[in-house]
Amino acid sequence: MANDDLTVRVLIEIRDQIGVTNTRLDQLTRRVTENEHTLSTAISEVVSSNREIATLLRGKFDLRERVERCERDILDLKQRVG
Repeated sequence: MANDDLTVRVLIEIRDQIGVTNTRLDQLTRRVTENEHTLSTAISEVVSSNREIATLLRGKFDLRERVERCERDILDLKQRVG
């Protein structure tokens, strides 16, 4: 009978620990879900920022050719006048 009591106690402890483990897993699942949401939001913001930067850089490169042409024209005018 002592072995049966010991077995029952061990099984009860295992059951209790499984309950604790399940609670911890539920908490972990909630945290992972929250982190996924936070990460998704952050990634969306980074993508948006990258698009804005790309747009600004395209505009800057478009101006570069114009500035270089203006500088050549200025040099040409200086040579004609000077």
